Amino acid sequence: MGEPVFKAKQIFEWLWKKSAFSFEEMTNLSKPLREKLIEKFEIKAVKILTQQKSKDGTIKLAFKLWDDNIIEGVLIPTATRMTACVSSQVGCSLSCKFCATGFLERQRNLDPAEIYDQVVLIGQLAIKNYNIPLSNIVFMGMGEPLLNYANVMKGIEYITKPEGLGMSPQRITVSTAGVTKMIKRLGDENVKFNLALSLHAANNERRSSIMPINDTNNLEMLVEALNYFHDKTGTRVTLEYCVINDTNDHEEEAMELAQFAKKVKCKINLIEYNPIQMADFKASSAEKIEKFAKILEQQKLIVNIRRSRGKDIDAACGQLANKEKV
Repeated sequence: MGEPVFKAKQIFEWLWKKSAFSFEEMTNLSKPLREKLIEKFEIKAVKILTQQKSKDGTIKLAFKLWDDNIIEGVLIPTATRMTACVSSQVGCSLSCKFCATGFLERQRNLDPAEIYDQVVLIGQLAIKNYNIPLSNIVFMGMGEPLLNYANVMKGIEYITKPEGLGMSPQRITVSTAGVTKMIKRLGDENVKFNLALSLHAANNERRSSIMPINDTNNLEMLVEALNYFHDKTGTRVTLEYCVINDTNDHEEEAMELAQFAKKVKCKINLIEYNPIQMADFKASSAEKIEKFAKILEQQKLIVNIRRSRGKDIDAACGQLANKEKV
């Protein structure tokens, strides 16, 4: 455009450091230049379509994308942290039987800017509602992050680098249903963020029955990939295990989980199951979950019980189903 190089640096800073959603906001550019930019380019910013606030303070957002697709994200406030739960795809192709998003068709991958915008918008809500900045980001919304590998990695780069939002990668967790090839690639790239595996059963037959991805990425392959990741990065993996009544919550299943967990450097998060309309699964009782945790602790494993938040607005783990329509 025949403009000095420093103008490009200013625009980059407005987009990725100051999170400008329009050229009009770029006030240190001349008005003629802003008008030229408006004429030639478009910022396809993500917009908040709706928001719901749970009685526990959790806020669920429906985001509208430039092509009218809709995704969901969640702000999860607790006493110690302010977490953004973001999506990586429109829909999902993995069809996990207990997850509402799994019943949606995958429409497309999100691009790095759409991932970045979710973090910015949820961060603004954190300040507006709680006057506390975001402390953590989890890729646990809609989609499988490792099936949108390049865009998720680029999005995290803009979120973490000093020329972007400057957040610490150690405060980011990417959750996968277990794409072993890509888990190894994360190791090869020596990523600094955390990795969580959605496990939910430590027996191949049972896991395949609720998570079809296990047919091609089974438990033996996962052990190998997770150990490879740990050897390369030194980062302990988190195993996520939704405790579902009479599906994976018996003593036998706890022992299977213990045997699996002993093969990898990990900690275990037991998650309360959140029922969805599309499936007949039910949540285990608090007593059953406590008993399950005790068995794991007796096996000298690190275990946390994660209480679900935002259940009353379908914002809890596994409940994001895109009920909004444009």
